[in-house]
Amino acid sequence: MSGQPTGNPLAHAVQLARETFPPMHPAGRPFLLGGLAATFVLRRFSRPLGVVGALATAGMTAFFREPKRVPPVRDNVAISAADGTVSLIEEAVPPAELGLPAEPRMRVSVFLSVYDVHVQRTPAAGVISKVAYKPGKFLSADLDKASEVNERNSLVLHTVDGHELVVVQIAGLVARRIRCDVREGDKVSAGETYGIIRFGSRVDTYLPPGSRVVVAKGQRTVGGETVLAELPAQGES
Repeated sequence: MSGQPTGNPLAHAVQLARETFPPMHPAGRPFLLGGLAATFVLRRFSRPLGVVGALATAGMTAFFREPKRVPPVRDNVAISAADGTVSLIEEAVPPAELGLPAEPRMRVSVFLSVYDVHVQRTPAAGVISKVAYKPGKFLSADLDKASEVNERNSLVLHTVDGHELVVVQIAGLVARRIRCDVREGDKVSAGETYGIIRFGSRVDTYLPPGSRVVVAKGQRTVGGETVLAELPAQGES
């Protein structure tokens, strides 16, 4: 059982470390290796510089953390795709590149600071039916117009309950890389990691008509766990 002594002090210490420190997303491995190499070089010239390099590497490692999350066992809900703060709750038209009807839907925007976990998670179980990337600007992600003009990657998810959700990764002021690891036709589980945005960003979730938003502006969300909205029962949307 997790957390029980193994009888081997070293093995027990390793087990505790794994449970205490979250794993790293694969996108962070090149940064970790580069940081370690730079720290080694700096350490040969100056011990203080080596300490600075080690601290910077540790901070970079923390940025790419991918903690385990347990999604709620509930039907007909959309969970948050990201850790962060709810910055906007309003009606808006989904990104045009997805080819969806130009009809407003309720949109919940979550802003991620540089201190938040930056992996994105699927808001429900289902099938990815569309993925579309659009280059753009790098305005501050907490601005209203960031959803329209910033670089973004959008996907359409058809849930097992028969709903259509749209999730959009949006680059921010210092974000310069959006990574999406799912493709059209992929089956996903609720809360499954599907991508990451580096260094400050925003994630928009568009809900089907008839949904009831259960978060408030300014509320903190936990990606893969916090329920954003209750979706309509089948036949009501």
